Amino acid sequence: MKHPVDVHVGKRIRHRRWLVGMTQQQLAEKVGIKFQQIQKYETGMNRVSASRLWDVAAALTVPVSFFFEGLSEEKGTADAAIQADIPMDILKDKEALELVRSYYAIPETQRRRLFELARVLSDVA
Repeated sequence: MKHPVDVHVGKRIRHRRWLVGMTQQQLAEKVGIKFQQIQKYETGMNRVSASRLWDVAAALTVPVSFFFEGLSEEKGTADAAIQADIPMDILKDKEALELVRSYYAIPETQRRRLFELARVLSDVA
């Protein structure tokens, strides 16, 4: 049986990997394991050891704490997204990931203007 924390950590690994445009094979090579193991981590089938999570975090250039963001300490589930009325798996959507990648590719001054425009449009809707 999958533990909710293992599933959450796996989703965060997948989301970050997608966000930086890395394949499972590329991440596996950086960490020194087979890509099938990355698949098992991402689905929560296998639990990620502390030392392996450290290596994954280094390969994906995030702190280890990144993988635990959004977890409720009481339940071991992701509640932050629900409280914010955001779908929990929003970054599972390839279109949303592409939007985020494109957003960060825009120069900062233009990105700030786009952000303000999106904020105004969402207030109107």
